[in-house]
Amino acid sequence: MTTIPTVHVAGVPDPVPPGLAVLDVREPTEWEHGHIDGAQHIPLGELGARVGEVPGGQVLVVCRIGGRSAQAVAWLGQQGHDAVNLEGGMLDWEAAGRPMVSETGRTPQVV
Repeated sequence: MTTIPTVHVAGVPDPVPPGLAVLDVREPTEWEHGHIDGAQHIPLGELGARVGEVPGGQVLVVCRIGGRSAQAVAWLGQQGHDAVNLEGGMLDWEAAGRPMVSETGRTPQVV
């Protein structure tokens, strides 16, 4: 079994450094309610068709709890990308008090 490169929120610099891209693979409704500022949004189900939009360099991949992002990291690694899964996902990000933005006009939250 292949090991999925993983990092916990405590291992992610705050703020996220400019050289680290963030890819959010959650569904549109989840994204709208709260996401990491500057993240790119490609739902997991669209990743295969949109892989050309994934930035080069190291990519931190996030979802709600880390399951979908782990799948994305495994697949992206097979495509030659330097991808790392955020263990605990956006729930741990939010619990750590890390900044988020919302598309709803309300306080950002993980749904």
